[in-house]
Amino acid sequence: MPLTGLEIYKHLPKTNCKDCGFPTCLAFAMKMAAGQIALEKCPHVSPEGRAALESASRPPIQLVEIGSGENQIKIGNETQLFRHEEKFHRPTAVAIRLDDTLDDATFAQRAGDIGQLVFERVGTRVRVNMVAVDNQSQDAGRLAWAVQTAAERSGLPCMVISAKAAHLDRAAEVLSGQRPLLYVSDPSEALNAAAVAKARQCPLAIRADGLEALAELTPKIQAAGVEQIVLAPGTRGLKATLDALTRIRRLALKGFRRLGYPALAFAVDGSPYLQMIQACTYVAKYAAIVILDTLDRALILPVLATRQDIYTDPQKPVAVEPKLYEVGEPGPNSPVLVTTNFSLTYYSVEGEVEASRVPAYILSVDTEGTSVLTAWASDKFNPETIAKALHNFRVEERVKHRRLVIPGLVAVLSAGIEDESGWTVQVGPKEASGIPNFLKTQWQNPLT
Repeated sequence: MPLTGLEIYKHLPKTNCKDCGFPTCLAFAMKMAAGQIALEKCPHVSPEGRAALESASRPPIQLVEIGSGENQIKIGNETQLFRHEEKFHRPTAVAIRLDDTLDDATFAQRAGDIGQLVFERVGTRVRVNMVAVDNQSQDAGRLAWAVQTAAERSGLPCMVISAKAAHLDRAAEVLSGQRPLLYVSDPSEALNAAAVAKARQCPLAIRADGLEALAELTPKIQAAGVEQIVLAPGTRGLKATLDALTRIRRLALKGFRRLGYPALAFAVDGSPYLQMIQACTYVAKYAAIVILDTLDRALILPVLATRQDIYTDPQKPVAVEPKLYEVGEPGPNSPVLVTTNFSLTYYSVEGEVEASRVPAYILSVDTEGTSVLTAWASDKFNPETIAKALHNFRVEERVKHRRLVIPGLVAVLSAGIEDESGWTVQVGPKEASGIPNFLKTQWQNPLT
């Protein structure tokens, strides 16, 4: 069982030096007991105290590193059951499964396509992280060719799935130095796979039929010298898998070390649309890795968007820099649209302005990252803040006219903005989707 804050405090220097970033040693001990900080943050703990606190210093969920270089994946080290309590730290790795029985050309083509599953969303690049090569051929040579091809064509880390430890060893040899995740699908081969993972210095995913069986297996894998373990509960279907993922997270955060590892989930049953729904659910509820079969970009994007939303900090709104942005090549007669600096709002407006093909300026007002209606309701998006932004970013130097387009949802601000800034206000559409038609048919430039 993990130590309590008071038990940890007994082994600390009790100097209240603040070098750890906390005002007292007791405050540090409480954070450490909650799994929110590592012992290494205390620079003055004695060797005896360090030894006594070794178990408490380990995070409740083990950190696992997959791959190498710029595409390395890190999972685990989570400390919360509910996102609003702080935040989730290590985004779910999304993998696409490839069957090694595919013909050479098809396999290579699909591996390359997986590497191109990259999207731009609210100013951030999101992508699929990994290729999961499944040894359905049950041939070690075929698997070795497949993982090498997958790694080369996709440029991504690999997950290698096989029932046989010897086949995993052959694949790991081909990917030497690349730290693939080895997944042994046959529980009876788990200890042999552990020997392979230790020798090849790779993380290991293990499967068992149920959490009790997993809890019995993990100490044996650890005793074999493998610390970086990923759990596969062996469940099928949405309900059973969701239940298993939730129980693993709950037990790990309560200090049950045998299940204190990140978990993976397969979303490969049913239609591609059902796979997408399953994958989004597993991302939201504790899967560190989600494996799908589909390469359909329209189905992959919702999974990546869910991940992006879940792994943002709920205490810090996602915001763009407040400033005057240019879309296209606007000139002195181009329209000026005003909005807030909430990322989703700004990029929705920017995307629709681009779609209109009307060059324009977008004035992003600092509303501390809140949306139009939220900012208006909290008095952060008002005539004073808008007039201040117009002045600070010298918008009057960029255009000859003095006409400002505001969101239709806050049309009530029109008179106040005109009084405060001296600009004429034109009320735009309520939804960003109406911007293209508005700019083409309703934008009124007084100079033309």
